[in-house]
Parts: sequence; structure tokens; C-alpha cells
Amino acid sequence: MTGTARKALLSLGLLALTGASALAQTQAQPQTPSVACGGDLATFLEDVKAEAVGKGVPADVVDRALAGAAIDQKVLSRDRAQGVFKQTFTEFSKRTVSKARLDIGAQKMKEYADVFARAESEFGIPAPVITAFWAMETDFGAVQGDFNTRNALVTLAHDCRRPEMFRPQLLAAIEMVQHGDLEPATTSGAWAGEIGQVQMLPEDIIAYGVDGDGDGHVNVKKSSPDAILTAAKFIQSLGFKAGQPWIQEVSVPQQLPWEKTGLQPGMTAGDWFALGVTPRDGDTSNSALEASLVLPQGRKGAAFLTYPNFNIYLEWNQSFIYTTSAAYFATRLAGAPPYQAGNPEPGLADGEMKALQTRLQSLGHNVGKIDGILGSGTRAALQKEQLKLGLPADGWATPELLNAL
Repeated sequence: MTGTARKALLSLGLLALTGASALAQTQAQPQTPSVACGGDLATFLEDVKAEAVGKGVPADVVDRALAGAAIDQKVLSRDRAQGVFKQTFTEFSKRTVSKARLDIGAQKMKEYADVFARAESEFGIPAPVITAFWAMETDFGAVQGDFNTRNALVTLAHDCRRPEMFRPQLLAAIEMVQHGDLEPATTSGAWAGEIGQVQMLPEDIIAYGVDGDGDGHVNVKKSSPDAILTAAKFIQSLGFKAGQPWIQEVSVPQQLPWEKTGLQPGMTAGDWFALGVTPRDGDTSNSALEASLVLPQGRKGAAFLTYPNFNIYLEWNQSFIYTTSAAYFATRLAGAPPYQAGNPEPGLADGEMKALQTRLQSLGHNVGKIDGILGSGTRAALQKEQLKLGLPADGWATPELLNAL
């Protein structure tokens, strides 16, 4: 599977259990499917069986994996709903990074200290990074989704909207049945096929699965050691560099080249420090690392430097608010204090944001879908227009800016 396809699939499901889908964040999909889809379900499943057998899975295993497979209309409804993620950073982070979750996270890191030590020694991933994902995805395994995984993947592979993305996942799920790591009739998860305590896709479980408890299986649903180590190996594969930071809260001065803020290259942490950006923890030891200054709610709100390791959050999920919250959550578990929310200017309501996007599009900017989401494309377009208007180009959408445009 290509990196783009994997990112799109991750974005489909990793917000599913937080009550918001990131469908609107995914890449545009091909109009003509490149693999077989649709038609009679029995014929479709026979074709899937032939492909699985061709890949070396015994025919009787495939028969068992697909026995009783059915189209799940609830999966199709969820897929078509295309809900969007419109909370601000302050709203989402305060809801997800709660005291209860921080307390439970600390308990989990203590309870599984040996497993987390192994995760860091073998894969270079600190316990807080894994634990934050564990909390945000499933509340430490408590809410893993109730869609039959096999049927969800059959449904999405049979449907002709994105079969080239989901058929490989269905084949991988069949391989998991062969390994004894998935029970087709009872294994459940998110609507887009993610499984387990950190919500991973079958292909990634096969590629990065680790038997953490030594029982000979990779059971990311029931075994916390398996889930922790599998997540660690997967995060390592995304490019996490051991010993480096991922995000750092900072204070910003009144004047900055705001047009250089946002997720764009070209600056080091030292460059930002020289301009008056100040780490709240006083740590300037990573001055040589490339760093972006992100302002989720503009220059008057919370501010963070993001380092190269932040890229793994973007690989995990494409929602800017989700990734920033997850990265911040990990710093809290590592001992950082709550961020300073500041006093951000009021943002735009849904209809106003869509009006702003429409106006930006009419001015020649590519903002993607008019969806009411202040995503990366809209933020970049805003900065250009703010600069033209002589306003601080911090990428935050305000009523003042909408009126000015």
C-alpha cells in the first residue's frame, strides 16, 4: 500500500471513536476503481478467495474467513456521511486531554513499565507517545468499536468508492485469520476496519505486529503488551527519531514574521529563539533541529514549536487539530504543564468559514473542499491574503478577516 493510501485510511478511522470522522481530510480518490468491485456478493467473494489462495492462504482458511460475510449498511452509511472535524484546538484538546485520562495514562505507564521500557529500547518510542495514542483512540482499550471487522472490510472492498484501498485490507484480515489473530465471526472494531486498543489496520498489524505477552499471537484487541509494542514498531516505521522532541510549548512576542508560521520548512528552533520565541520549559538544547511554529488559534492563542518527530503524528492522522492535541497530550504525560491558552480572537462559525473558503477560492487559492474546516490549505491561503491586507499573517480565520475580504 502506498503512503498516501495508508494516510487516507488512517484518517478515515482514527477519529471514528472520538465522535468525528476525518473523511474530509483524505486525498481525492480515483473515479474509476482499479480493482474488481460491486456486483453479486458471492461472485465477488469467490474472486477474493482466488486472490487470497494465490497469495498462499489455504483455501479452507479463506472459506472460514469469508463464511457468513455480509454487506453492512451501517458501514456504508458511516462512509457516506463524511462528517467533518470542526472543533477548535482549545475545545478538542481540553475534551480529550482530561485529568481522568492523564491519571489513567500515568497508571498504565506504571502498570506496563517493563513493556514500555522494551518499546523504548527496541523501537526508540517513549511511553508518553504511545500512551497518548492509546488514550485518544480507545480510552485505553475501553471503546474499540462494535463493527464486525470482516464484514466492514468486505463492505468497503465490495463498494466501488475506494476498493483499491480496502481490498488489500480484506486480504490482510484473511491472513490474520490464518495466523489465528482474527476471528471472522466475532472480531470487531471501527467502521473502516481498524482493530484493537490503538486502532490499527490489518496490513499494518501483519507488518508491524509484536507478540508482547509471549503467547504466540498478536492480539491487539485483548493484549495490552501486544498493542503497546505493535504501536511502537509502527510509530518507528513512520520515522520517529529516538531521543528527539516532537512538540514544545512556547511564548511568542508581539512582532514576528507571522507568514513563516505554520507547518512549513525553512526555520530551525534556534531561528525562532533568535526572533524572541521562548520555550516555556526553558529548554533551548534542540536549537539545531528544524522546527515549525504552529498557532492553532492564531498569534494570541496557544503556540508550539513542532519538530521533525511531529511528522509521525501527521502520518498517523491528517487532522491538524487531532495531531496537535495528540502531540500535546504526550508532553503532558511526560510531565509538561497545561498549555497557556491565551486569549485568541473569536473564530468563524461553520457558515462563515464556508463563505471565507468560497471567497479565497474566488481569489485563486486552492483550499480544497468547501467544508467549513480550517485545514492546512485554507490556513496557507489565509496567510497570503493577510499579508496582502497588512494584517498579521498567522493563518487564523476571524470575522475581521472575513469582512476585509
